Amino acid sequence: MEVNEAIKESLKATQKQLSGYERRHFMAQMVESIFAGNASAAERELGWNRTTMRKGLRELRGGFCYLDRYYERGRQKAEEKHPQLLSDIRAIVDGQSQTDPTFRTTRLYTRLSAAAVRQQLIEQKGYQEDDLPCAATIGNKLNGLGYRLRTVQKSRPQKKRLKPMPSSRK
Repeated sequence: MEVNEAIKESLKATQKQLSGYERRHFMAQMVESIFAGNASAAERELGWNRTTMRKGLRELRGGFCYLDRYYERGRQKAEEKHPQLLSDIRAIVDGQSQTDPTFRTTRLYTRLSAAAVRQQLIEQKGYQEDDLPCAATIGNKLNGLGYRLRTVQKSRPQKKRLKPMPSSRK
């Protein structure tokens, strides 16, 4: 069946506004009504994904819905894998940190780098090398806990500047 350009654009716009089950259901209904159930013809005419349309057709004909479960995708957080990780990091870093020397902020500065904290977790707390996250992830956890990597110093020496001399005008 030949579909004019206005209908094609309308179908594409409607399809883009939907997501998940609603999108597949809409696509399957259009394939059934306009293209007599032929997903390949709809792919040629509309540019839609044929496998998505087939999945929608199975849902429409079978009367069920595939669960997308987007919330289950992605990597687990390090705290979920090791519930004691944050408290162990805090126990290691607290002995090597100090507050802001100016007392203007509540930041904590530490001498330990993320790689050093990772090594201390292995040596002191008994974590396995392969079981721990990388140093960059531990650095992110340190930042989340409020620690900043900075050389601990009591005060900074003031810079010696030459003061501009007043010019003598005659």
